[in-house]
Amino acid sequence: MILKDSIKVKANPEAIFRFFEEMESNYLHWHPDHVRFRWNSGRGVQEGNVFYFEEYIAGKLLKKRVVFTRVIPDQHIEFAPTFWLMRLFLPRMLFRVEPEPDGCRFIAEVHLRMGPLAQRAHKKELEAVREHMRVEGLNLKRIVEQQAQQAAASTVEAADNA
Repeated sequence: MILKDSIKVKANPEAIFRFFEEMESNYLHWHPDHVRFRWNSGRGVQEGNVFYFEEYIAGKLLKKRVVFTRVIPDQHIEFAPTFWLMRLFLPRMLFRVEPEPDGCRFIAEVHLRMGPLAQRAHKKELEAVREHMRVEGLNLKRIVEQQAQQAAASTVEAADNA
């Protein structure tokens, strides 16, 4: 089962990747239910680096420690829980960025291993994850587009002062 959200962002793929590189300062602004983020091993979006985060989903505080498993700069960020047992149910999460005219498409996916009975039993939680992903997409769009506009304005101002 794959939970997926997608949104058009009027910025270049590098701007979205930079958003994740600067997660320490962006995490709490990304979603109102985000609580904490920290790098555990290494810093930045690189394969093998480990980070920890806390967030509320369906009113429950979730604490996750994950590792980057595949990174293609400006295109693809994939990560998975560090605890092997959790990976049986949540093998991977990923963010993809696909160039489009006038910007790019940001795609978030959560891959789950759940049969139909488990899906039915956890319907409320799955809907809460979908909604959380939708709000993250909207907020990422707002933050990244605002940063892109500020960068463009600074470039124009610098050119005018030269």
